[in-house]
Amino acid sequence: MSKQSGQQRPSPISATVDFEADGVQHGFLKLPISNDESAWGAVMIPVTVVKRGEGPTALLTGGNHGDEYEGITALQKLSSRLRAEDVQGRVIIVPMMNTPACMAGRRTSPMDGGNLNRSFPGDPNGSVTEKIADYFTRVLVPMSDVVLDLHSGGRTLDIIPFAASHVLDDAEQQRRALEGAKAFGAPYAIMMFELDAEALFDTAVERQGKIFVATELGGGGTSTPESLAITERGIDNFLVHYGLVEGELQVPDEPQIYLDMPDASCYVQSEHTGLLELTVALGEPVTQGQVIARVYDMTRSGVAPVEYRAERDGVLAARRFPASVNMGDTIAVIAEVVESLG
Repeated sequence: MSKQSGQQRPSPISATVDFEADGVQHGFLKLPISNDESAWGAVMIPVTVVKRGEGPTALLTGGNHGDEYEGITALQKLSSRLRAEDVQGRVIIVPMMNTPACMAGRRTSPMDGGNLNRSFPGDPNGSVTEKIADYFTRVLVPMSDVVLDLHSGGRTLDIIPFAASHVLDDAEQQRRALEGAKAFGAPYAIMMFELDAEALFDTAVERQGKIFVATELGGGGTSTPESLAITERGIDNFLVHYGLVEGELQVPDEPQIYLDMPDASCYVQSEHTGLLELTVALGEPVTQGQVIARVYDMTRSGVAPVEYRAERDGVLAARRFPASVNMGDTIAVIAEVVESLG
């Protein structure tokens, strides 16, 4: 719901594409703005629609955060290669949801400081970021059946490549999302616990009863040939799995590993500011009580570091990427290896 009481006004965002027309269309979602640089301007969010006949609708999104490049790059490539004759139904591709953040190479928007993935369901009368969130919540998600939101660690995190779903009240919705996360075909599939899910895009989609799959596919504010190959293969698998494109699922070279994040203790957050030393590499096993990180006082020498120990067995699923760390930063995420999910 909007932060404003009463009936919501229509979104101020307009689309230059016709979502109901068959064929391939490239256009923009246009959000009017007025600032010092452009009195009668607009935020121009690129969008591609590929449609043929009747069938399900898939919404594919990247750039929810502007420094997460695997999804942005892979969807830009998809928008150039996907043909109408390849599709049964409709594929809506938005490579850069938060275009201002993407253009600035930042997690958050330089226009209002907004973190799009903490702004849902949005507000048509709010900030630029809240208006973008509102458009997705009230326009794009309702016309979609399945949603794939591509994330990675950005500049501050590095994360093992996985596709994720969540524990949901609706068992069938949870099952279908989990099967999609597995079918994505990343090296890992995970049942993910979010620290605060209320304002996430994930939650806005799931509350409408739609199927939602998220990913984390690397990080460090860049992409690699390996991370892009996993992302592109996963997008194709997603479209095949949900019946929008014909073909066979492309499976990883190694058996997929299943992970579970049951609660907040999976997140290791720093209580100190200083220089971070991780003692475990991404994907390596850890045992409860094992030293996984040290934080050094950078204001003086000769001081012993503070040690951080694992609170559970598992694997190191994510780590802070910069060596500098502040109080409150997540320095590690430990997920449990399980035999099956769901």
